[in-house]
Amino acid sequence: MNKRELTKRYLVFLIGLYINSFGVSFITKADLGTSPISSIPYVLSLWFIPTLGQFTIVFSLALIALQIAILGKKFQKVQLLQIPVSIAFGYFIDESMNLLSWLEPDKYYLKIVSLLIGCVILGFGVYLEVIADVVMLPGEAFVKAATQRIKAEFGTTKVCFDASMTAIAGIVSVVLFHRINGVREGTIIAAAIVGLIARFFGRELSLLTNILFPVKTDININTEKSEQDPLVITIGREYGSGGREIGKLVASKLGIAYYDDELIYQVAKENGYSDEFVRNNEQKLTHSFLYDLYTQNYAYINGEEGKFDALFHAEVRTIKEIAAKESCVIIGRIANFILAEQKNTFNVFVYSDIDSKTKHVMERESLNKNEAEKKIKKAETERKNYCKHFMGKEWGMANAYDLSLKSDLYGVEKTAKIIMELVKY
Repeated sequence: MNKRELTKRYLVFLIGLYINSFGVSFITKADLGTSPISSIPYVLSLWFIPTLGQFTIVFSLALIALQIAILGKKFQKVQLLQIPVSIAFGYFIDESMNLLSWLEPDKYYLKIVSLLIGCVILGFGVYLEVIADVVMLPGEAFVKAATQRIKAEFGTTKVCFDASMTAIAGIVSVVLFHRINGVREGTIIAAAIVGLIARFFGRELSLLTNILFPVKTDININTEKSEQDPLVITIGREYGSGGREIGKLVASKLGIAYYDDELIYQVAKENGYSDEFVRNNEQKLTHSFLYDLYTQNYAYINGEEGKFDALFHAEVRTIKEIAAKESCVIIGRIANFILAEQKNTFNVFVYSDIDSKTKHVMERESLNKNEAEKKIKKAETERKNYCKHFMGKEWGMANAYDLSLKSDLYGVEKTAKIIMELVKY
């Protein structure tokens, strides 16, 4: 990274840090508690003379010391930049608190408005800090150090860290004031939505991100159809509709590669996963909203992902690499959306009525009717949530495909024949 690029990144980071201070101040001024990371400094500032910003500096320095103790020789010297960052952030908070001295919402709905404004501001600041990708704040850096030490997921550790900070702040409050002071519903709300807001900005402002920090990709996507380009047939399907059998027949008749379980093996091999891990975790997202709440913790840091996100991105890379080099049939994995920019594709969706799907699953998996219906509902819910979470699209909608076919009406062989005739291979 050259000096100009590094300077730009630190400038964006400092802007994000300054914006963050206003977010913290708005949330604090709402008088409904403050963010988890600021809860201990805030409670202490209500009793002792030092300000919220000054206690934030002391608290941050303590977290840096703990990082050094946890990591020992593995602590990178560049992370000492957290010290001046912490000092700057503390002064920014005190300045913003002074500038917002006029803000004293007295009605509950005004407090809520102030809290939500603060969360939006804080989320935008987090977005800027993360895309700058130069140095972490001590809170997130401490969590990362802890995950390295105990070999845990960042998201889980971050949840535990935030809960611990809130609990300790509550205990300190009871000791000092003999009641809960400085920790309220606003603390929980901030913990739940700031990361979601930061991710929203990251998604909606992707153009700004690319302008500030262009990302080079080494995977080329075919954007113009040509006879020399590989033909890729993607087959999305309802569970039990026979899409897998149809896809296998199409690939066999056309003499091209077929990817279903084969994709699992390739993703596992290329990314250091076990076959079992990929099989048990791909395309599975039972509760999209709950997973969003969990993964919003990853919005605070670069280079860390939840297991579903990491696996999804691994599959995206593999699917794009396959599609760029050979003609093939790809089953599921929302490949139609992943390869949306690649013109030489033919996207098919196979569906069937519930009775036909149930009968098929009963025979294939030796289940009774009730078990088969439950499995179909669960699998299709997971696929819908998976598609919505990662692509922001509705799974199974006709406008996402070139062709939709009712397999129980035509049967496996005729459905495969229709697909082959239409692709004009």
